[in-house]
Amino acid sequence: MDTNSERSEIAFFDVETTVPSKTGQGFALLEFGAILVCPKKLVELDHYSTLIRPSDLSLISATSVRCNGITRAAVSSAPSFLDIADKVFDILNGRIWAGHNIIRFDCVRIREAFAEIGRVAPEPKGIIDSLALLTQKFGRRAGDMKMATLATYFGLGQQTHRSLDDVRMNLEVVKYCATVLFLESSLPDIFMKNSCVSPNASTRSHRKGKVFQESTKPKMDVTSSSIKFESYQVLTLESRGSAENCSTSSPMVFRNMEVPNLVGSHSTQADPFNMGHLSNEIGSASLRPDADMEENQASSSTVVVQEGCSTDAGFLEPDEVSVSLIRASLVPSYHGSQRIDILHDNSKLQLHCTNLRVRFGVNTKFVDHAGRPRLNLLVDTSPSLCQVLDACDMHAQKLSVDSGSSSEWRPVVIRKNGFFNSSTARLHIPLVTNGDICTYATEMYQKNSSNVTQKLVFTRFDASEIERLFTPGMVIDAYFTLEQYDYQQNAGIRLVAKKLIIQSN
Repeated sequence: MDTNSERSEIAFFDVETTVPSKTGQGFALLEFGAILVCPKKLVELDHYSTLIRPSDLSLISATSVRCNGITRAAVSSAPSFLDIADKVFDILNGRIWAGHNIIRFDCVRIREAFAEIGRVAPEPKGIIDSLALLTQKFGRRAGDMKMATLATYFGLGQQTHRSLDDVRMNLEVVKYCATVLFLESSLPDIFMKNSCVSPNASTRSHRKGKVFQESTKPKMDVTSSSIKFESYQVLTLESRGSAENCSTSSPMVFRNMEVPNLVGSHSTQADPFNMGHLSNEIGSASLRPDADMEENQASSSTVVVQEGCSTDAGFLEPDEVSVSLIRASLVPSYHGSQRIDILHDNSKLQLHCTNLRVRFGVNTKFVDHAGRPRLNLLVDTSPSLCQVLDACDMHAQKLSVDSGSSSEWRPVVIRKNGFFNSSTARLHIPLVTNGDICTYATEMYQKNSSNVTQKLVFTRFDASEIERLFTPGMVIDAYFTLEQYDYQQNAGIRLVAKKLIIQSN
């Protein structure tokens, strides 16, 4: 490998690991593979790959073998991580790191491995996570954005889940995506007219990529700290409790008290297929150290809009659900991929639960592919809700196994002895992005002691603000959908909040 002090090469790398078989069990490295790539010509300059023997071979379970094909026999005579640590350090330290989903997975595993042997971990010059970059720039036209799906989309063959093969496939996928974006940027009117996605494919929500638009959109000017409409009226802050929870850095004004739909807006923004803009992003946002990947955004301005809650048709109370009518259905989704829908009487099941008590508020420890905290609320579940969710779990898990998934199923209802000795479930608050603007896909309201409901409107995403808003012991009403996930050998049902109503104490 190159020992040049400038170390300008891009190090595409991938690790294969064991799959934890029980709660609290960590990952053990089984393979490391890397290629050094010329940043000017995107050609491979050198490569390295090795199997790794974990300290405990029993960690290699049947599920782990199904994931990557690496058996105990295959690694029994391989070097330990201590044996190859110097080589791995030399490859990675001071270079640009690149890979698919490396911020959340591979980078973390490398640092854990060095910590276990008491060594200082290598540090990158910058990081390019192709999952985050391609999701933003290429959109959902290629499906769920997993490497296997992207490879199938471009006809690059099957993913082997072996380190060296995967990093080479990763490089090819990046080249193909960049080529398509370049061609589209040269003749956007022709290419985008015949494309299966809109020019705004890079702007998506986490609700299966759906874009929700208002029937009437006012003109708006989006700035870093406020949103303004023509013919406006200033709205004041009211009924939010302490001033700390509702302070604003600048006024936020609306015309006719309309709430801005950031996802479907026509605000002026850079052409998503402009390759110069893509190069700038690679050179700035994507090539920052891992610790700096969280977006440095201005504090959210929050206002309260007086608004009554409309009836939410299609959302059922748990007591209104007949368990015998629940079933799971495999639905084609995107280019060749599939998802599992939970149905009740042949309609997609959506639930409305009142008086849910928050057990734990938002925990910012876990982040998404873009480095933003995942927003989850742990709420207590009633016996009737547990009965419905257990039935959904049973049908979805069976269909997941029958369709060939080897992922470990995570029950949606969490049952643990200890605190109150009761069952809980996680409510997810998804985010939506529009250019540089990131906000919540969940509608949030507050109901006061007089039973007046007011809508909370946020100009920007601010995890600390949500932490203050949802505190343990508070009571909420929740409207949510059930969405299946299958990611990194973990599968299950996720409860996605569409609307939350906070009840005043």
